[in-house]
Amino acid sequence: MFSEDDLEAAQRARAFAEAGFPEERTLEVSRVIGEATARVAAAIRYLVAESLLRPGDTERDLGLRYAAVAREVAPLLGPVLEYVLNQHLVEQIRDDVISRAELRAGQLLPDARDMAVCFADLTGFTRLGEVAPVEEVGAVAGRLATLASEVAGGPVRLVKTIGDAAMLVSAEADPLVDAALALVDAADAEGEDFPQLHAGIALGPAVSRGGDWYGHTVNVASRVAAIAWPGSVLCDGAVQAAAPDAFRWSRTRERRLKGVKQPVRLWRARRPDQETAT
Repeated sequence: MFSEDDLEAAQRARAFAEAGFPEERTLEVSRVIGEATARVAAAIRYLVAESLLRPGDTERDLGLRYAAVAREVAPLLGPVLEYVLNQHLVEQIRDDVISRAELRAGQLLPDARDMAVCFADLTGFTRLGEVAPVEEVGAVAGRLATLASEVAGGPVRLVKTIGDAAMLVSAEADPLVDAALALVDAADAEGEDFPQLHAGIALGPAVSRGGDWYGHTVNVASRVAAIAWPGSVLCDGAVQAAAPDAFRWSRTRERRLKGVKQPVRLWRARRPDQETAT
C-alpha cells in the first residue's frame, strides 16, 4: 500500500530526473539524505522521549502526550530542516572554486583537488565507554560534535563526527590548522572530566563522494591523528610547507604509518605564543 506522501515523493524523484541530474549521483544524494536524517530522527526521538517521560506513566498516558506534542511540533520540523539545508548550501556554494580545467572538461574533477584533511580524536574514549555510564559517553560524543561545529567556518568544513572523532577539511591549510588548534584548546577548556583531543592533518589529493572525502591523504591524516600526543596537532610535511610562517613548528622524527609505504616526516603545530613545553 502506498500513501499520498509516497506518491508525492515519487513525483519529486521524477522531477529530479527530468531536470537532468544523473541517476547515479541522485541515488548517492538519496543515500546521504537517508543516513543523515536517520541520525536526526534518532536525536529527535531521544529528545522527545527524555522530555515527555514521567514516573509512573502508563502506555496510554505517554501515547497521548506524544500525540499532543506531535500535533504542535511536527509541522515545524520541515521548515527547520529546510532552513538548515539552505544555509549549508549557501555556504558551500560561496566557498566552491571551480578550476579552469573543470570548466574545459565540463565536469568536476575531484581527483585533482588538493585538500587539507584533519581528524581530531578523543584520548581514551574506548576505555571511557567501558567504565562510564552510556549517557555520559553519549554526552562526551555530543559535546565533541558541538565543539567541532563551532570551530568550522569559512573554508573549513565539518564533514562528520564518528563517536570519538571529528573530520574537517579545507582547501587551505592555514585555516584548518588554526581550527584544529582551537578545537584542541576548546576540549582542554572543558575541564578534567572531558578527554583531551589529539589531531592529525595531511595535505594532498582527495576525492569527494556523497559528502565525504576519500583517498591517500585522508588515510594519512587518520594515521597521523592516531599517533599524535594528547593535546597536540601533528601535521605532515605538505601542511608545514603550505603554512611555514603562520605557526610555530617542531619537527619530529620520521614515522612509519600503517598503510603508508614510505616513512612520513611530521611536524607539531603550535601558535606563536604557545609554550614549547606543552
